[in-house]
Amino acid sequence: MKRKKRFLLWAMLVILSFSIYGCSSQVKKQEITGVAMGTIVTQTVYVRERSKEDKTDITAQITNLLNDIEAQISWRLDTSDVSHINAAAGNAEGYELPEDLAENFEVIWQVSKASGGAFDLTVAPVVRLWDIDTWVMKEAEELSAEIIPTKEQIKDKLSVAGYEDVAFADGKIYLPEGYMLDLGAAGKGMACDRIVELLESQEQGNAEVQGAVISLGGNILTYGSKPDGTAWKVGIVDPFRPDRYLGALTLSGTKFVTTSGDYERYVEIDGVRYHHIIDPSTGYPADSGVRSVTILSENGLIGDALSTACFVLGREKALELAKEYEVEILIVTQDGEIVMSEGMEKVFSLSK
Repeated sequence: MKRKKRFLLWAMLVILSFSIYGCSSQVKKQEITGVAMGTIVTQTVYVRERSKEDKTDITAQITNLLNDIEAQISWRLDTSDVSHINAAAGNAEGYELPEDLAENFEVIWQVSKASGGAFDLTVAPVVRLWDIDTWVMKEAEELSAEIIPTKEQIKDKLSVAGYEDVAFADGKIYLPEGYMLDLGAAGKGMACDRIVELLESQEQGNAEVQGAVISLGGNILTYGSKPDGTAWKVGIVDPFRPDRYLGALTLSGTKFVTTSGDYERYVEIDGVRYHHIIDPSTGYPADSGVRSVTILSENGLIGDALSTACFVLGREKALELAKEYEVEILIVTQDGEIVMSEGMEKVFSLSK
């Protein structure tokens, strides 16, 4: 139960403050907390109404958008594009991709290549073998070493994984037989990008979005500005004490903050921590000397993919990859050291 409470606290409190002081009566704050894409979603949107008749509910539009994205990419839904892609594995005709998904896959495969496979959506068979999400929901006494996959089982699943074996041509994707995709490590970043497109589309309507901050689990989006002109404050969770903040980022404008950590979804069995971030090179939970990685970026999908890749790669290679993509990075190592890029140092402050 403690793990569940920590997860809820982390998801709902990751944004430190959304207060409004002295703002115009025309600016309305729309606020809602719900569940979408398998995580808690917190929305705070500041809307400047251009007419008294306007009753545009931006938070409802965002919720609908998230549901639509989930319907497109969830492997759990038989009607989704991802399920259709997986069903077509081994089919010589491949699967024709929607334009938006094709563009996302192009970015994803670029990150996979740049990271040497540390980020790989085809590792889905191994992820499901570990089944961490199901284990997390069980009580400690229900867990035993018997549920840990064997080396033979992991080797078998790794034989049907590898991003480099997937082909793209003429708008189609071709998966080898037995392969499957899981966008769990990239879907929330994709969603954040599409939310920005939605918010930008409101600027010509009656209700202009002045600013917003959206939390999708470990993905935070800031957009525009607060009515009082102060900066956004985004909390970074302390991986050693997930009920507290390590510090906060002070941000302005549209930014994407993505954190991957071993404290998010994990179980402990016989004193060993097994978390949900799988190293595609070994088939085991990543053991890279890192407890958490936070990426600050201008693109949600890239930030999401890089946070996972950098966690798997470990400190030195993570810093190199972040520099290559021109994003800012904050790493918390297993011995408690905080390592940051130069740009991250300018916006991050430790909690007192």
